[in-house]
Amino acid sequence: MPDASTVSPAPDATLQVNGQVLVPDLSGALWWPAKATLIVADLHFEKGSSFAARGQFLPPYDTAATLEKLEKVVEEFQPTALIALGDSFHDRAAAERVAPEDRARIGGLTAALDWLWIAGNHDPEPPADWGGHVATEAVVESLVFRHEAEPGRPDGEISGHFHPKACVRVRNKRVSARCFVTDGRRLILPSFGAYTGGLDVLDPAVSDLFPRGFTAQLLGKRRLAAYPDSALVSIAG
Repeated sequence: MPDASTVSPAPDATLQVNGQVLVPDLSGALWWPAKATLIVADLHFEKGSSFAARGQFLPPYDTAATLEKLEKVVEEFQPTALIALGDSFHDRAAAERVAPEDRARIGGLTAALDWLWIAGNHDPEPPADWGGHVATEAVVESLVFRHEAEPGRPDGEISGHFHPKACVRVRNKRVSARCFVTDGRRLILPSFGAYTGGLDVLDPAVSDLFPRGFTAQLLGKRRLAAYPDSALVSIAG
């Protein structure tokens, strides 16, 4: 089986969800060329400071690192709009802990783009003075954007929440990575945040959302690699 970090679909590989052409990016962002819209999930700003407050130290740089990656993707794709699919802040008080310089960077992004915050379970109502618009979900043409997938409403759904990861066996070694998950009807994005973990796509919480099977697009070191669910192995071993 090929190495997930070196094998990918064609360089201009795209996904189709409910008739819409979408481009998964190695960063974990999703590009919708027809609408010049960038989509990201689970930024989890200030996760590091949240853990530190509970006595578990993480370097306090996750918000800056996530913003740096996001700014690079925005520069690359030059979107006119951005949709953040919820859990953009790690907890309800996270915005209060964002450093002034990072807050200014977020404000610059929301001012430059038609920015939509989708409410998540960690941040049901992002701060009103941070720019952009807030919604529980949004419908644009044949796509619906929400934080968490709803089992009975698959058609055109784009969501995050699960931080999906997948694992393949490569030369008797397990290789796991964040991934996009889709069956052409719905799509779940990987987490974009710097310190976010992940849930195995073979966990029923994810796999049961795709009763007809799915494809996982793993984020390798240099390229994306697509695998059917039948080629995946459990992360736990």
